[in-house]
Amino acid sequence: MIGLVQRVKQARVEVDGSTVGAIGPGLLVLVCAEPADTEVQARRFVDKMLKLRILADEVGRMNRSVQDTGGGLLIVSQFTLAADTAGGNRPSFTGAAPADQGRRLYEAVLALARERHPQVACGEFGADMQVHLVNDGPVTIPLRVT
Repeated sequence: MIGLVQRVKQARVEVDGSTVGAIGPGLLVLVCAEPADTEVQARRFVDKMLKLRILADEVGRMNRSVQDTGGGLLIVSQFTLAADTAGGNRPSFTGAAPADQGRRLYEAVLALARERHPQVACGEFGADMQVHLVNDGPVTIPLRVT
């Protein structure tokens, strides 16, 4: 499972001009399932995402997790994280899980996150989404679990 975690001051996702998910300070997490992924990888991904210490402590060091701060999580599916550009100028997305598997694992990530964290918002799987964010730092961390 591939992710991109961004520390944000605020973030929101719109579909067809309507906001479907929004948070204040916290993490915007883009997530992509790969063909070999199962619920095991989804659980590992959520564990890592919740414990990732990239939020500021009282002296401004990246030393706190989203669970420590109670910040928001905005989780958005993004199959393009699996893009392969090695073969030319047009990316191949064969590294992403098929849509039905991707949806199932995205929903598993959401369910697991909601079980363990009080503030979880999301995008809409498979939709044309516009993601608005104010990156804090900027801090952007790639996250991959196997």
